[in-house]
This record gives sequence, C-alpha cells and structure tokens, in this order.
Amino acid sequence: MTFRKFPEGFLWGAGTSAYQIEGAWNEDGKGESIWDRFVHNPGRVKDGSTGDVACDHYHRYEEDIKLMKELGLKTYRFSISWPRIFPDGYGKPNQKGIDFYKRLVYLLNENGIKPMVTLYHCDLPQKLQDLGGWTNRFTADCFEQFARCMFKELGNDVPMWITHNEPATTTINGYWRGIQAPGIRDLAACLLSSYIVMLSHGMAVKAFREMGLKGEIGYAPNFYPSHACSDRPEDLRAAKTWDSLINKWFLDPVMTGEFPSDLIELFSKTGLLPEIKEEDLKIMKQPIDFIGVNYYSRFLLGYDESSWPLNDKFVSIPKDRLTDGGVEIYPQGLYEILTWLHKRYNGIKLIITENGMCHFDRVNRFGEVNDDDRIDFYYKHFEQAHRAIQEGVNLAGYSIWCLMDNFEWAKGFTVRYGIIYVDFKTQKRIIKKSGYWYRDVIKNNGID
Repeated sequence: MTFRKFPEGFLWGAGTSAYQIEGAWNEDGKGESIWDRFVHNPGRVKDGSTGDVACDHYHRYEEDIKLMKELGLKTYRFSISWPRIFPDGYGKPNQKGIDFYKRLVYLLNENGIKPMVTLYHCDLPQKLQDLGGWTNRFTADCFEQFARCMFKELGNDVPMWITHNEPATTTINGYWRGIQAPGIRDLAACLLSSYIVMLSHGMAVKAFREMGLKGEIGYAPNFYPSHACSDRPEDLRAAKTWDSLINKWFLDPVMTGEFPSDLIELFSKTGLLPEIKEEDLKIMKQPIDFIGVNYYSRFLLGYDESSWPLNDKFVSIPKDRLTDGGVEIYPQGLYEILTWLHKRYNGIKLIITENGMCHFDRVNRFGEVNDDDRIDFYYKHFEQAHRAIQEGVNLAGYSIWCLMDNFEWAKGFTVRYGIIYVDFKTQKRIIKKSGYWYRDVIKNNGID
C-alpha cells in the first residue's frame, strides 16, 4: 500500500465552536445569545437539551488542551462568543470574557498548538437580534467593533483568523428555513442578512489590515457539490440554481465583488432582493489570505414546481450510504470542491476547516469507543485531499470536525461528531479509537 505523505508543515487540527462546547451561558458577565434564547423555548431542539453546560469547556479548557497535546494537534480552531465579550453586542467589553480567551490562547501556544480563531459561529448577541440581527446594518458596525477588540487583545498571539463560519447556515437556516436561531422564516430576511454578513466580513478584514497584524485572515463557507438526480433539463436547472446559492452566493461577492448573475435575475423577479450598492461590494471584496472549506457531503437535487422560488427539492439517498445522522458519505465531493475552488479563485490557499461524520457512539465494557466507521470516513476523505494536493491545489491544512462530542444545534446531544467522547452527565472525556488513529496520521504526516 502506498504511503500518502502530506506537505511539510501541513496543519493537522480539530475544531469546535463556543456555543457548542463552552457552557457557562450566563457566567462572568456573558450576555444572552440568540442560541440561548432559541433553546430555552421548548420544541426547538430534538431532545429538548440546551448548550447551558454543553462540554463545560469554560471551566475545563486546561484539561481539554492536555488532550489536544496528547493527540498531537498542530492547530486548534475555536470561536469566540461575541456576547461573552460584548454582552449587548456593542459598548464596553467584558474583561472577564477577554481574559478567558487570553488564557486559552496562551496555553495553546505554550503547548505548541496554533490557535485558529473564528470570530462568528452562530451566536449573535440577543440584544442585537432584538434590533433586527443580521438584517440591520448596525450589526455589521458592531461586528467590526467586536473584531477590532479581539484583534487588539489577541492579535499578537493568534496566527490565523476567520471572520465568519458558514454564512449560509447563519442566513438560510436562521432567517429562511427557521430551523436554527433566530428561527425566522422569511426569504427577504435571508437575502438581506446574507448581504450584511458579507459586508461585516469585509469591514473586519479591512480593520485587520489597518491594524497591521502579522497573521492571516480568511472566511469559511460551507460547500456542497450539487448534482442533478437525472439528465432531465428541469433537474439539471434545479441543481445549477442550488449550486449558485450554496456555493457561489456567499463567496463570489467576497472574492470577485459580484453576486451570481443567475440568482440576481431570479431574486429580482421576487421583489425581495436587497439594494446592492457598489461601495458595499468594494468593502466585501477585501483580499483574504485563505478560504476555509467546510465540507460534509453533496446535495442531490430535482425539479419541484411547488418549491418557490428555486423550484428544487432534495432527493433521498439510500440509507446504506448515510451516516447515523442521515448525511450521505461522499468523499469524492471534497476533491470536487477543492479543485473547483482552486480553479475558480486563482489558486488561493485553502484550509479544510470542517469535515466529519456523526455517529451513535457507545462506550464498551472496557471503557473504549471503537468508531471504526469514523476512521474509514476520514481515511477516504484524506485520500481525496491528498489527491487534490498532488494535482496542484494549494491546501495548507485540515481541521476535522470535531475535537469532542458537543451540543449539535437543533439535534442537541442525539448525535456525536467528536474524536473525543464526552459523557455529558459526568463530563468525563475518552479519546476514541479514531482519535488515536488521527494521532498517528498527524505524527506520520500522512496515511498508508
């Protein structure tokens, strides 16, 4: 079997997000987030759980960093809780919140683990949502203030920054489908919020450059190859439209200063398209150092006349190709996305910022978690990443999702993504078989 070696200095890592692991939802001056409000309303989360405690990382971060070191992580991607820094979203920062992240970053660096910091990962301060959230340009101004504060406090110690995680999730799931916080179902709100999210991204990048920081800054959308379920023209058209929305709408303005023309035409017909200003497009199109790639699977689409305004539907996949969470395992899609991004955006540096599978993991009588399916999943995805590198794609790192089992948004604690098992009753951590396997991948910088 051929050993597939990755480039020297390749950044193997793992990721988390603040709301999903920190807990301490109302401690030390932290303000309420939209997810705090969302989960405290019954019926929003599959198992009725909340992130009030989650992995209790706020109190156990030292233990968690020891586990990261044991795994040999080169980088750790985490997000900063905006309402932990600015309880109302703006105004005077909360020093206790700042101090927590300073301690976290210091210990990561002391242990030889590079911090990769995401500024926004779904947890908008509720006080800003009360003013319209991402549909209000004031939120973009507040985000810039938040970004400048974190750049000032952590900029000398953090080599990699990400402005937004999965803007499509923030806006489509939060403002159109209503299945995640803030739970709004309004296409106009979705389109406007996507515009303001990208505007805030550009404002933060501009601030980063103005402050003269030495690190790198990027942006991490989620990507899905969008395939038609047949060769019928209407199915092909549905797949193309969805591809424009999920893969281009949230990235083209950032990279090229333009929205996809087919969607501009489509949404203009609905009368819901927000006003697009040239000066805003110039702000959105700030040069970034890398694109973060969140990849889980593909979409298989068909035509549906009743689905306004995209006229599409998701087509079911056979169960034997799905994870326990119902997501198709499609490793070759990672190669498709990496090579597409490489060609479309002139060879820009790419870092895989999320990739993982959910599983109904169990601890056996020996106190072990033997998640062989997850090992197979990662092996096949690492193969595709290596294939892309061999073909010239500038892939610099791979941060798996995720470090440890956590609160999985509207699914609560019903599924597990981590390479570390968490008993949410006792907070005991157990490195899974996949974690030990990943440790060897990192040590060898490659796979057999």
